[in-house]
Amino acid sequence: MVSGGGTGGHIYPALALIKQVKENEPNSEILYIGTQKGLESKIVPNSGIDFKTINIQGFKRSLSLENFKTIGLFLSSVVKARKMIREFKPDVVLGTGGYVSGAVVFAASLMGIPTVIHEQNSVVGVTNKFLSKFVKKIAISFQDAASQFPSQKVVLTGNPRATEVVNIKPESLGQFGLDSTVPTVLIFGGSRGAEKINRVTVDSLEELVKKPYQTLFVTGRVHFDQIAKEIDVEKLKSKVAILPYISNMPEILANISVIVGRAGATSLAEITALGIPSILIPSPYVTNDHQTKNAKSLVEDHAAELITENELTSEKLMRSLDQLMLDETARKEMANNAKQLGQPDAAENLYKVLVSVIK
Repeated sequence: MVSGGGTGGHIYPALALIKQVKENEPNSEILYIGTQKGLESKIVPNSGIDFKTINIQGFKRSLSLENFKTIGLFLSSVVKARKMIREFKPDVVLGTGGYVSGAVVFAASLMGIPTVIHEQNSVVGVTNKFLSKFVKKIAISFQDAASQFPSQKVVLTGNPRATEVVNIKPESLGQFGLDSTVPTVLIFGGSRGAEKINRVTVDSLEELVKKPYQTLFVTGRVHFDQIAKEIDVEKLKSKVAILPYISNMPEILANISVIVGRAGATSLAEITALGIPSILIPSPYVTNDHQTKNAKSLVEDHAAELITENELTSEKLMRSLDQLMLDETARKEMANNAKQLGQPDAAENLYKVLVSVIK
C-alpha cells in the first residue's frame, strides 16, 4: 500500500517506486491511497494503478477554528484507513508525504503493519516528522535530512524519480523548432510557471537571440497568453522556443546543456541523475524555505549555481548563463559534479528498504 499526495513531489517518487516493484515482482498487488482533490486523483488512475481516497486537510499555521475540523478529519481518516488496510492486507505500507500519508501510515503502524516513509527534501515535512516516531524505516534523498530523524531508522536511498529519468529514451528538440546538436538552455519555473523567472527571461530575450546557444523557455500555462502578447514570437524562431508546458519533459532533458529553474526535490533528482548543470532559483514561497536548502546541497559540491529570487535580474541571469553556455569545460565540470550526486539506483534502493522491513 502506497500513500502520498498534494504535489507532484510526493506523487512521482511513489509512481517510480511502484514501477520498480512491478519489475521485481510482476505479481505484486499495489493499492494507492490519496485524496479526491489532490493531483494524485488524476495522475495515479491514469497510470493504471488501483486508487482509493480518504478525506483529509492540512492544519492552518495560524489559530483557526478550521484546525478543529482538521483534527476531526484526521481521526476519521485513520478509521477509514484502518478499514482499507484490513481489506487489502498489505505486507508493507509506504508514505511519500502529504497529509493523506499521515493518516494511512499512522493507521498501519497502530495495526502492526511494517511501515516506511520517504522524505524527498533536505528539510523534513510536518507529516514525515510526525510519522518518524512510528515507522520502521525512513528513506531520505538528501543527507542533510538525516539529522532531523531518529538516526537508527534512516537509510539514504535517493529519490526514485532519478531511476525513472535515467531509463527514459531521449526525444529530439526538433519538435520545438530547435536543433538538438546546438547547446540548449532550458528555462522552466515549474508546471505553473514562476512570474519573476518569466519576467526576467522576457527582459533577456533580445540578448538570448544573439547568442551561439539556443533557449527553450517554458512559461507555465497560467502565464503563456500574456507573454505571447508582449513579444514577437516570429523574430525568435530557431533561436528561442516559447511554450506554455511540455508534457514529455523527462524525455527532452538528455538534450539540455543547462537548466534554469526551481529547486524542488523531483527536479534536483532528475538534474543529478542525468548530470545536467543548473542555475537554481529556489521558490521563496515554500514551507521552511526548503528549496533553498535543497539547492545549497548541490552548490556546496559545485554541482549548481544559486541565484535567489530577490537577486535575480536580466544582467545576472545572462552573466551566469554565458559563464556556463560559452565555456564547455566549466559546463562539463559542473555536469560531472552533479552526476556524482545522482542516485540512479534510488528506486531499487527504496524497494530493498521495503523488503527489509517485511522480513
